[in-house]
Amino acid sequence: MGKEVLYHGSISIIEKPEYGKGKPYNDYGRGFYCTKHIELAKEWAVGENTDGYVNRYEIDMNGLKTLDLLSEQYNILHWLALLLRNREFSTKSPIASRGKEFLLNHYLINTAEYDLIIGYRADDSYFAFARDFLNNTITLEQLKYAMELGELKEQHVLISKKAFDQIVFLSGETVDRSICYPKRKESDDRARKAYFDRLTEDSASGIYLRDLINGADIDE
Repeated sequence: MGKEVLYHGSISIIEKPEYGKGKPYNDYGRGFYCTKHIELAKEWAVGENTDGYVNRYEIDMNGLKTLDLLSEQYNILHWLALLLRNREFSTKSPIASRGKEFLLNHYLINTAEYDLIIGYRADDSYFAFARDFLNNTITLEQLKYAMELGELKEQHVLISKKAFDQIVFLSGETVDRSICYPKRKESDDRARKAYFDRLTEDSASGIYLRDLINGADIDE
């Protein structure tokens, strides 16, 4: 597979990513979250009132077992099941509780055998879309559409020691919040607007989560 360049947005320069660090409630659990797109990493690096850094790495992909959730082998429900395992969703309604149990039982992938995960990044807008589906207010088709709205919203996550041993720091540069934070907000606002515009136009025909629980088939 050769070598690839990855970027990581952060509040600091990280010359040596450490295996076992990171928050357990990130999208895919503990790991080192990167992207192939430098502009996206810059957006992730800054806060509303804080500058950041974009770290550039080279990773040797040879010998790494990759779980690519964006490949044809998987569908949006596999991604959602992993999100449900790691992120905190409100499941106060009976349908949300049943839906979470259903998705975890039928679509959760064992990530322990993999070194790296490629998948969507659940930023504010993506997380809201997933929550709407879990609460049975949008269809599976609408969720799929929503996940295609953001630009370059995918990430590479190193999760094994082997993957960490094969990544090398190349450089780091500062990121100006006054430039990149507005871009980050505009991207999120644009995705939300397109989503709500589509909901207004759409008749909402399709498969809801309750239909899946009741045995409806989907095209895998």
